[in-house]
Amino acid sequence: MEHAIAESRQRLDHLEEHLRRENPTLLEAVRGFRNLDRIVHEMGLLRPEDSFATQVPWYPIVSVLGTFSSGKSSFINHYLGSQLQRTGNQAVDDKFTVICFASDGQQRTLPGSALDADPRFPFFRISEEIEKVAPGEGRRSDRYLQLKTCASPTMRGRILIDSPGFDADAQRTSVLRLTDHIVHLSDLVLVFFDARHPEPGAMRDTLEHLVRAVRDRPDGDKFLYVLNQMDTAAREDNPEEVFAAWQRSLAAEGLTAGRFYAIFNPDCAVPIEDEQQRRRFEDKRDQDLGEIRERIQQVEISRAYRIVDSLEQTCLRIRDEAVPALQEALARWRRLVLALDAAMLAALAIVAIVLGARDGFGVWKDRFVQFPGTDFGLGTTGATVLKLAVLALVLWFVHTRFRLLATGIVRQRLQSKPEGGAAAVRLADAFLRSTRLRRPLFATRPTGWTRHNANSLRGVLGSTTGLIQDLNDRFAQPTGESPATAAAR
Repeated sequence: MEHAIAESRQRLDHLEEHLRRENPTLLEAVRGFRNLDRIVHEMGLLRPEDSFATQVPWYPIVSVLGTFSSGKSSFINHYLGSQLQRTGNQAVDDKFTVICFASDGQQRTLPGSALDADPRFPFFRISEEIEKVAPGEGRRSDRYLQLKTCASPTMRGRILIDSPGFDADAQRTSVLRLTDHIVHLSDLVLVFFDARHPEPGAMRDTLEHLVRAVRDRPDGDKFLYVLNQMDTAAREDNPEEVFAAWQRSLAAEGLTAGRFYAIFNPDCAVPIEDEQQRRRFEDKRDQDLGEIRERIQQVEISRAYRIVDSLEQTCLRIRDEAVPALQEALARWRRLVLALDAAMLAALAIVAIVLGARDGFGVWKDRFVQFPGTDFGLGTTGATVLKLAVLALVLWFVHTRFRLLATGIVRQRLQSKPEGGAAAVRLADAFLRSTRLRRPLFATRPTGWTRHNANSLRGVLGSTTGLIQDLNDRFAQPTGESPATAAAR
């Protein structure tokens, strides 16, 4: 445990050192996350070796999704300027491929374990998530993931993820779970379709899955829908109608948000004999490719804002969700313990009344006082005090059993909440920490939620406004100052 905690701190130290050189504004965000870590560690909401900072991808992420043979790999190779990904009409790559920059210029392919164990990448500890949806598969992350490096300068400071095709396969559940994971983390998502088969029927199940994921997302503008290999539509009398029909079919599935593009790869395009038509296709392709490239270039800016937003949302989840949920659970637990105690005292009262009515209250009292009488040399008063003390200890022991019983009941309810997963388990563990025997029954604040920590969280939450303003000064300069002047200030 101590080794894991030290390792986690070392990773954060390295991250701070990197950001001190690359983006000092985000350095303050890391410190904000570390402050939140201290609070939730004291509360028990997060394991000591875990950190909110490692749950945030610090590199901008661009994901490429689509069906087999929709030209994803060809597009990536053209963008990188090198033949990194295998291409073809069949399922040439059935893994999620994370592509990053290699300063030594070497192209390498590394196993999935290189991603699962490294918090700098978006698949850190993803084996745990795979195990939840496909028991037994979590230990085989190499079947789903691989890491590739390249020397393309376009990849400097960002990560590109190429997904396997979405056609039905034996690992579909795990693939969709991983897809949800990267969609959530990505700053830009390119969804590719094949112009030779523009109708979405080939991936209808996946489209429905994506529609459900996108419909209520506040970041739906990060999705770009790309009709690729449009050069194959050059023989059509009206290729614009092919594009329009594709848009209509997507709208019928509920995909009305996002941007829509029509492109083809100039490196492997079908020759277009008609000069005027070829120029028209190329102009449209270059315009759309240019806009896609520009969006990719801007993901670094988007990522900076998303990290600050993640810091703010984490503060709000702790303050507005986790703490109230714990307070509600503690109130429910307290009521249950008091109800059990009341039932116990009522039972004792009934027993006393029954015995008193049968033998007479005076006789019952005398028996209690006289037994064991003065056998212990305590005298009548001393024996009575001893018996009362024993009775109090018995009542306290029963009360502690009731506390444990009530804790188990309420904790089980916390663990069985619909959201489930690790978050609910951590909430349940924090509740368990707040119901230890040394904690007073009538304490309303969860363990660790002190006034100092509440003020610290309020301070971190307030700092996010300043971080956003710093980013605006760097990228937008609303004050009219140059970036250098704003940075110096």
